[in-house]
Amino acid sequence: MKPIIQITGLNAAYDGKIVLNQVNLAVYEHDFLGIIGPNGGGKTTLIKCILGLHQSYQGNIRFFKEGKEVPELNMGYLPQYNNIDKKFPISVYEVILSGLSKQKSIFHRYSKEQHEQVRQLITRMGLEGLEERPIGSLSGGQLQRALLGRALVSNPELVILDEPNTYIDKRFETKLYSLLEEINKERAIILVSHDIGTVLKNVKTIACVNESVHYHPHTEVPTEWLEEHFGCPIEMLGHGTFPHRVLKCHHEHES
Repeated sequence: MKPIIQITGLNAAYDGKIVLNQVNLAVYEHDFLGIIGPNGGGKTTLIKCILGLHQSYQGNIRFFKEGKEVPELNMGYLPQYNNIDKKFPISVYEVILSGLSKQKSIFHRYSKEQHEQVRQLITRMGLEGLEERPIGSLSGGQLQRALLGRALVSNPELVILDEPNTYIDKRFETKLYSLLEEINKERAIILVSHDIGTVLKNVKTIACVNESVHYHPHTEVPTEWLEEHFGCPIEMLGHGTFPHRVLKCHHEHES
């Protein structure tokens, strides 16, 4: 399988603190990479480096298309929910349409085909009837679906999702991962999540980010591997179809 992103020797800081140290990682065509790790371990910084939103880093991030190096990839991005300004006066339709802004000429309006893409995404996200609703009046789950639609509408070569199931109800969460499974047949996905159980259940490969990156080429991950690279004791439990994680006692915090 050919890589679409090759990261080598990546070092990055946030607020003057080193959060990524000598990171090496490859993302492959049709990969479904789950990125896990403790809070402050560098997950979001790594994603921002890939997206070009964090440029004060050292090392190399190279992009490839059909085996040939290219300057950039078309990437769709769903940011963390807390980073969204819900007071911004924009409708559901306009949010999703904004995902096509790079494809629109400065001097031309959006095409009929582009508007049709937006309508299809509205249906796919279960947002029919909410097209003109301002985002400030949406529930958390509805807003997440609108933002996911924006990430997908341009038919990107890579979709990056940062904690996508935040504020999404369980009913749509099941639909979300079914949708991502379909999308993954056509393009690569990077999923960042603190929910280890959900990640292991849905992705193909795992990268644990805790300043450095430790890669696992499949999701049959031993608990010992998770504990070593996650930085704290973890017990994986599975009840029916809803596996989850339990953090064991952290002795260093005991009085």
